[in-house]
Amino acid sequence: MEKYNKLDFLWLLVPMAGLIVMGLMAVYSATNGSTEAVSLFYKQLSWAVAGTVAASIMYYMDYRIVRDNAYFIYAAGILLLMVVLVFGKKIAGQTSWVRIGIFSFQPSELTKMFTIIAMARFLSDDQTDLGNIVDLSKALGMALVPAGLIMLQPDMGTTLTCLSFIVPMIVLAGFDLYYILLAVVPIALMLSGFFNFTILATIAVFSMIMFVLLRKKFYFHQLMVTGGGFLSGLLTWKFTASILKPHQIKRIQIFLDPTSDPQGAGYNALQAKIAIASGGLFGKGFLHGTQTQLRYIPAQWTDFIFCVIAEEFGFFGSTILLLLFLTLVLRLIWMVGAIKNRFVELMLAGYASLLLTHVVINVGMTIGVMPVIGVPLPFISYGGSSLVANMMMVGLAMNFSKNRRHIGY
Repeated sequence: MEKYNKLDFLWLLVPMAGLIVMGLMAVYSATNGSTEAVSLFYKQLSWAVAGTVAASIMYYMDYRIVRDNAYFIYAAGILLLMVVLVFGKKIAGQTSWVRIGIFSFQPSELTKMFTIIAMARFLSDDQTDLGNIVDLSKALGMALVPAGLIMLQPDMGTTLTCLSFIVPMIVLAGFDLYYILLAVVPIALMLSGFFNFTILATIAVFSMIMFVLLRKKFYFHQLMVTGGGFLSGLLTWKFTASILKPHQIKRIQIFLDPTSDPQGAGYNALQAKIAIASGGLFGKGFLHGTQTQLRYIPAQWTDFIFCVIAEEFGFFGSTILLLLFLTLVLRLIWMVGAIKNRFVELMLAGYASLLLTHVVINVGMTIGVMPVIGVPLPFISYGGSSLVANMMMVGLAMNFSKNRRHIGY
C-alpha cells in the first residue's frame, strides 16, 4: 500500500515539475537578450520557489481546514477583486494587478481557485438541492459574481475561464445536463451568428442531435429551442455591423482569416503559426528560435509562450508538453471517479475543467483554431499569480491523494 501511495504522489508531482521546468526555460528564451531578461526570469524563478512553499503547505496541512473555511476563502477573493478595481495597476488596458514591492499580483488568478473551493463546499452540502431554484441560483451566483468583477477590469479571457468550471461542477452535483443545454444552445447559436452562416448551421444541427441523444427521443420543445436560437443567430449574422464595434468585428475577421490584415490585427496569429511550423520535428534548439530571438511574436513570454516551445523544441517538445498536461488532467479526473468524498470530487472536477480550458484556449489561439484572447498557459506563461495558484491546487490534490484512507477511496 505504501508503494501505491508514492505512485499516486508522482502522478501529480512529476507532470507539474516537468511543466514548471519547461516554463522557466521558455521564459528565459523568450526574454533572452532583452533589457529585462534577467529580471523576468528570476522573478518567475522566485514565484516558482514561492509556489513550492505554498504547495508544500497545502500538501501537509489538514485538508479539512480548506473545506471548513471555504466561504471565508471565497469572501477574501471577492474582497481582493474589489480592491483591485479601486487600487489596481493598469497594464495593457486592464486594471487586473496590484503592486507589492517589485512584484505585481493578479488577484483574479487566486479567486478562480477560491471560487472552485467554495462551490465545492456548497454543492457537497447535504441540504443543497439543485432542483430548488434558490439553491441553483446560489451555486451559479458564486461563480457569476467574481466573473462579473473580473469583467469590470476588463479581462474577457479570465472571465471566460472563471465560467468554465460551472457546468462540470453542477452536473457532477446532480443537475441534469439536458436542461443546461436547453439554456445554453440558444445563446451559443446567437453568438455564432457573429462568425458566419456555416458555423451557425453546424452548431444548430449538432445541438439538435445532442438533444435527441440525451433524451433518446425527439420532442417538439427541442426543435423550438434550436429553431429559436438559429433565428436569433441569423439576426446577429445579418446585423453584425450595427451590433458590434469595429474592433470587435475585426477580431472575428482575423480569427476566420488572419491573412486579411497580416501587418495589423492578424500579425500575432500569423507570426505564431510561422514560429510553430518552423520548429519542424525536433526544433531549432534552445535559444536558437529565429521568431523568438528576433522578437517577431508579441507577448511571447505570456500568452504566446507555446510558440517558443514549438519553435525551439519542435513537434517532439510540444508533444511532451501536451502529454504532461494530459497526464495531470487525466489524473485529476481519475481521482474524481475514484474518490468517495463529495467535496473533494467536486473541487478536483472544477480544477481539472479550469486547467483543461486554459490549455485548450491558449494552445488553440496560437495555432489559429480559436480567437486570440488573453489566457495564460498554466505553469508555463510568465506570471507569478497564475503559477502560485496552480501549484497550490496541485498541492491540495496531492494532499487528498495522501489522505485517501480518511476521505474515502
